[in-house]
Amino acid sequence: MTPQEMEARIVRYGDLRPCRTAFIDAHTPGSDQKENFTIIGGGVSESADQHVHITETPGFNIGAAGQPPKCQNSLHSHRTAEVFFVLKGRWRFFWGRWGNAGEVVLEEGDIFNIPTGIFRGFENIGTDYGMIMAILGGDDAGGGVIWAPQVIEDAKDHGLVLGENGKLYDSKKGQSLPDGIKPMPLLTEEELATFPEPTTSDVVPGHVARYWDLMALANKTPAKVIGPDGKLRDRPGFDVDFITRGSIPDAPYTVDTHEVLMPVRGHWRLSWDGGSTALNPGDTVAVPPGLAHSVTPAMTGEASMYRVRSTGDPAGPTWTG
Repeated sequence: MTPQEMEARIVRYGDLRPCRTAFIDAHTPGSDQKENFTIIGGGVSESADQHVHITETPGFNIGAAGQPPKCQNSLHSHRTAEVFFVLKGRWRFFWGRWGNAGEVVLEEGDIFNIPTGIFRGFENIGTDYGMIMAILGGDDAGGGVIWAPQVIEDAKDHGLVLGENGKLYDSKKGQSLPDGIKPMPLLTEEELATFPEPTTSDVVPGHVARYWDLMALANKTPAKVIGPDGKLRDRPGFDVDFITRGSIPDAPYTVDTHEVLMPVRGHWRLSWDGGSTALNPGDTVAVPPGLAHSVTPAMTGEASMYRVRSTGDPAGPTWTG
């Protein structure tokens, strides 16, 4: 593989292209400064303005959300896995029909495998622009987003309507629902009653892993974070490992599945038969199956990254109550 071919499989943090109209709450005060990034795969954006950096899906999607302080992502649910790790800033995640069933605060490097089938939202509670990286289950990322009814109603008051076709229409741009397309129906009370309301103590122990715990676990070998034998035991269609400078060999290795590398801290050197390149925090690399490669720290100091590999598991629900 030539350096040019590999570079096409790397999305650099500084090259990320945001979409500010990705979701129905794009005009809602308190949520109107969000930036959504679709890095690998189509993601779950509802906007035609969303730029996709790498369209090939390896059995999962990679995205990101950037928000200034006090900006929230509104309550929604997914049918498949949604995993976040904090790249920059300090974030509060909350869940439940009204967002008050439970919450957890994540610091840089922490990872959260949010249970499927619950309403969830998140807020940047830091003092600067924050960024969280996302892993979404399935090639189609679960077929979209299910919004809490109040989110759809609030959005309508600010000019955005979501069609039953999953597309947004903005009255501020002169848009309206096309003929034959009805608004997305609100969930009924009976439907809402099927969404679990787990407490903080129900969720955090089995779904949150802290950065410094993973640093200790990955002292000599990669720490298994998400997978059947991971710290967060789950089979969402992909495995997640955590790697440090002391836990990955210098020798090249090959895997028969798709592998995505996502540096968290430090600078890394990715090498393969055909070239090498530097990787920095926030970069995302899609390594194809069968390519012999190695990844090693490029400088002294702290170095860590998440590694995601596709599996044969279906990208189904992960929360059983």
